[in-house]
Amino acid sequence: MRKLVLTTLQSLDGAVDHPEKYFLPGPDGGSPTFDAEMHANEAAIIGAQDAVILGRHMYEEWSEYWPGVPDEQFAKFINNVKKYVATSQPLSRDWPNTEAVSGPVDDFVRALKAQPGRDIGIHGSITLARSLLAARLVDELQLVVAPSLGFPGRRLIDGSEFVLQLEPISARGTASGGLLLAYRVR
Repeated sequence: MRKLVLTTLQSLDGAVDHPEKYFLPGPDGGSPTFDAEMHANEAAIIGAQDAVILGRHMYEEWSEYWPGVPDEQFAKFINNVKKYVATSQPLSRDWPNTEAVSGPVDDFVRALKAQPGRDIGIHGSITLARSLLAARLVDELQLVVAPSLGFPGRRLIDGSEFVLQLEPISARGTASGGLLLAYRVR
């Protein structure tokens, strides 16, 4: 069975909105600058995935942004990978390999996980990520933690919506002071 892997960029206190604010911004002023360990971690995560599930808001934002980013590891991945968008409305942009998913997302994800293939990613899409965590459909969390805190906005886990027991897979620091944390959901 395929794994559903949730990857987030977040501050030390769990803020997930606008990571360009708590990671050093790149030359384009938007996407964060990663050090070598972060790039290698990203390459390993996306290299194991052949599908991504996005929420509607993330689709709207990313389908406008990522197609215009040249020669960037994540851009090459996200622009070419099979993307499923959880939405009740028709998709507004043409973005290659993108398909709208209507109906119960939990049922769709269970069916997708049962199909042959590699890992399925959730990148961003915090509302969707929370619902899939609560439904116990996420198998692994890959957290990229910036050495900053105090930013306003949403957190991956906000309050006590649900409780998860996690088993550590790996934890390591990076040259820029970030942390790469990986957990398996029990």
